Amino acid sequence: MNDIHILLVEDNPGDARLILEALKESKLKTQVSMVSDGVEAMSFLRREGRYANALRPDIMLLDLNLPRKDGRELLEEIKNDTDFKLIPVLVLTTSSSHDDIVSSYARHANSYITKPADMDEFLDVVKSVENFWFDIAKLPPREP
Repeated sequence: MNDIHILLVEDNPGDARLILEALKESKLKTQVSMVSDGVEAMSFLRREGRYANALRPDIMLLDLNLPRKDGRELLEEIKNDTDFKLIPVLVLTTSSSHDDIVSSYARHANSYITKPADMDEFLDVVKSVENFWFDIAKLPPREP
């Protein structure tokens, strides 16, 4: 795959900035689209309104604690939709709650990653995600 399109669903500007900074250093060409809540994410995926020309993401980085429609609801909606269920969804959140981990995997998250508080560790986590999902794993085709 020549370029990777990532949909980042994150409402925390500081976390979003760290993720974008880590991805900038990638040896791959990445294009990141960002939305700040689950309602906006579904509009993006469905190419509604201002997202009419949006590219289908190759992978999604999803925070759980979002306004309007939270990440749990969004994850369930995506994985129950035949048009979107093949998109790998990586939960990237501050929660290390056993219930959040179990419920995310029950909703078919492809991975669950707790955001480290330390900035250097945070950058390392994003780079590890990139190494696995973009170098080792095979992503599904963009259009099913």
